[in-house]
Amino acid sequence: MDTQEGYRSGFIGIIGRPNVGKSTLLNRLAGMKLAITSDKPQTTRNRIRAVVTGEEAQLVFVDTPGFHKPREALGEKLNAMVLSTLRDVDVILFVLDGAQTIGKGDLFIAGELDKVDTAAIAVVNKVDLLDGDKTLSQLDVARHLFHFVDVLPVSSKFDTGVAELVERIGALLPPGPKYFPDDMTSDQPENVLVAELIREKALELTRDEVPHSVAVLVEDIKARPEGHIVDIEAVIYVERESQKGIIVGKGGRMIREIGTRARQDIEPLIGNKVFLDLRVKVEKDWSKNPEFIKRLDYQ
Repeated sequence: MDTQEGYRSGFIGIIGRPNVGKSTLLNRLAGMKLAITSDKPQTTRNRIRAVVTGEEAQLVFVDTPGFHKPREALGEKLNAMVLSTLRDVDVILFVLDGAQTIGKGDLFIAGELDKVDTAAIAVVNKVDLLDGDKTLSQLDVARHLFHFVDVLPVSSKFDTGVAELVERIGALLPPGPKYFPDDMTSDQPENVLVAELIREKALELTRDEVPHSVAVLVEDIKARPEGHIVDIEAVIYVERESQKGIIVGKGGRMIREIGTRARQDIEPLIGNKVFLDLRVKVEKDWSKNPEFIKRLDYQ
């Protein structure tokens, strides 16, 4: 890869407590939906990479699961992914929820930052919910958490402060080449992104009934010969028969609605019409099974 004179590139890790808006920020930076969003903790499981290519820099963003106290094999796997990210990236974005009290959970993550020698920016998100004085107060609290290179106010929802954030990150990156083509928005395999979008809709529609017991595996993605439709076969895994009944729904209504909503997000990603064949299977206590978790491609 040839390095253009003055060009910068690198990897940026997005960390923070669950539900502070990391995935929404990633999607805003990417200009399209790559990471799923939900008000449930531990929604993100994959380190989704969004590629943002500009005239002066290429930024590769890595979304991570939120830090939390692990209670099972899945939780341990997710925390290990976060720590691995902190060691591997060029810049860390520590996202804080400006609309909530910055407290113990944030202090814990700030303590983890002490274990790495990486430039970190604090991003105080959701400032659209704050008045001017409260925004200044939250920025001041954030400054005392860690020796950040900068503390910036942002609203991922309304795109406030995002351009300034990108500019600041670019200035911190080392000189380097474009790692990815200009038109590439993510390096994640198509099947992983599709699986995550299906899982998001299952979480949305079942709310508290099937909290973290949903996993999705895409078994096949194949374009029809005429090229107008892409067939996708996917399996939604749950841990108990009762959960299967919730996902399927009375007369199959729930699984059809999950499929309908998922297609609306999958089609822009695929760039084609989609026929989605969804099935539901029970894999007892899969979240405690390291071998099954390997099959899910959590990277």
